[in-house]
Amino acid sequence: QVQLVESGGGLVQPGDSLTLTCVASGRAFSSSAMGWFRQAPGKEREVVAAISWSQRTYYPTSLKGRFAISRDNAKNTAYLKMNSLGPEDTAVYYCAAAESFAVTPDRYTYWGQGTQVTVSS
Repeated sequence: QVQLVESGGGLVQPGDSLTLTCVASGRAFSSSAMGWFRQAPGKEREVVAAISWSQRTYYPTSLKGRFAISRDNAKNTAYLKMNSLGPEDTAVYYCAAAESFAVTPDRYTYWGQGTQVTVSS
């Protein structure tokens, strides 16, 4: 079992930056792949970033250069740094853990409860 707790969401203005944090407990965090996903109202859950145990990363083309995922295995923590946020980034953001590197939600076994990010002026 892996428990994941996200934090760092909130209301920000267009153009702002925000960093989300995901703290893991339970199963060995360092061997797990970690992913960040988001889901806006009426839309499917989509990947925004993923990172393997060896620091391999993935970003969808639309977000590359604006979002950055990282992990600190010593702290059992994953991060998502988001820059130049716009209203289109408004969603619930979820942290997830998987046995192996993956970029689709169905490959992830463990999920956090989500943290709301709202971008509005």
